[in-house]
Amino acid sequence: MVSMLLFVLFLVPLLFCSYWWLFCLCLVIGFFYFFNMFWFNSYYSMISYSLGGDTLSMSLIFLSFWIVFLMLVASFMVYRDHNYHVEFILVNLFLLLFLILSFSTMNILVFYLFFESSLIPTLFLIFGWGYQPERLSAGFYLLFYTLFASLPLLLCIFMINKGSMTLFYFLIEVDCNFYIYMSLIGAFLIKMPMIFVHFWLPKAHVEAPISGSMILAGVLLKLGGYGLMRVFYFIYSYSFFYSYIWIGLSLYGSVLVGVLCLFQVDIKSMIAYSSVSHMGLVLCGIMSLNYWGLCGSLILMIGHGLCSSGLFCLANIIYEKLNSRSFLINKGLLCFMPSLSLFWFILSANNMASPISLNLLGEIMLINSIMGWSSLGFLFLGLSSFLSCCYSIYLFSYVQHGSFYSGIVKFNSVTVREYSLILLHLVPLNIVVLKSDIFVLWL
Repeated sequence: MVSMLLFVLFLVPLLFCSYWWLFCLCLVIGFFYFFNMFWFNSYYSMISYSLGGDTLSMSLIFLSFWIVFLMLVASFMVYRDHNYHVEFILVNLFLLLFLILSFSTMNILVFYLFFESSLIPTLFLIFGWGYQPERLSAGFYLLFYTLFASLPLLLCIFMINKGSMTLFYFLIEVDCNFYIYMSLIGAFLIKMPMIFVHFWLPKAHVEAPISGSMILAGVLLKLGGYGLMRVFYFIYSYSFFYSYIWIGLSLYGSVLVGVLCLFQVDIKSMIAYSSVSHMGLVLCGIMSLNYWGLCGSLILMIGHGLCSSGLFCLANIIYEKLNSRSFLINKGLLCFMPSLSLFWFILSANNMASPISLNLLGEIMLINSIMGWSSLGFLFLGLSSFLSCCYSIYLFSYVQHGSFYSGIVKFNSVTVREYSLILLHLVPLNIVVLKSDIFVLWL
């Protein structure tokens, strides 16, 4: 694990040479080097200095590597326009470092520290490279929503240290009560985000640059699911009594947000709301506390990370061409970019969990898990799946078909970089499903 951290740290001097593509290449080489070094064990391995990884940790670390690499490919305009590109890569590099440390530590206090530290580079991305002046309020939403539930978590960690005399996940024993339970899971529920505490997410997505949207949808939401899985190591026997609250809320939320998606007029906002719906399913899987639920949650987290990030990239490509993300202006794009229309179709289909994608496998496992927990869940699951189908088709058909906006005066063609960017989202999303056994053998 330390070799991975040193690899990322030693990329810092490369920044000042202004070699944008060489930096991207180094990230890809690092990804494949560590990918071939790790064998996706069901136990913690590569242990050094209280850092290590099991399949859950390493899957999310590799997802972070891949998304950060794609962020740099998507943000080429920052380099082309000399918009503080050195600082931009530095922010992304530190974000990657904090994410690797969050996912690989075995100490809950260190996890908390880096979990909160990942907020700072994300805020810099939104404040520094965001689009509209409203990005300031979006950044404050992100900051205060997350920090509001973080103080109880920190106090609870200190209390655990006093009682258990250790902060290692596997050695903690805690005499749980409702206050400890809420303190331990509250910060992660907001981070996921759960319905009713989700308002910061669409706001942050709409105001963030493409890199901010990609890392938010791709990895930062997964910190919440990862944190829940880790704290359930030592509070699962107590959480049985309260799971119904979160599962009920999330199932209701998935349907509600599905309806909300159909009312959106901003493409980015709609994709952001669909994230809330998907993460609601993940939360149900984790809270059901059964094998299918936990494995399905991991698979859907990875699938959603790639799919949602790809959709944000497509939204950004048309934003760079037309300078608008409104459904009312982005119409009839099939005339202008017919080959990109195929990517729109595949990613929209993946977003509604069609074969063969990680989303489908994850949703099948989660539906099994929720139906095993309570067969009444079929009412909400059926509606939620139907609505996800509705808003994905709505997104694709509205953007690709119809008569194009008469106010378009100039239009650039799609570059090889943009095609490659979408393809690099699709390949792992639709190919990794063929080797999905690694995700279901980690418990």
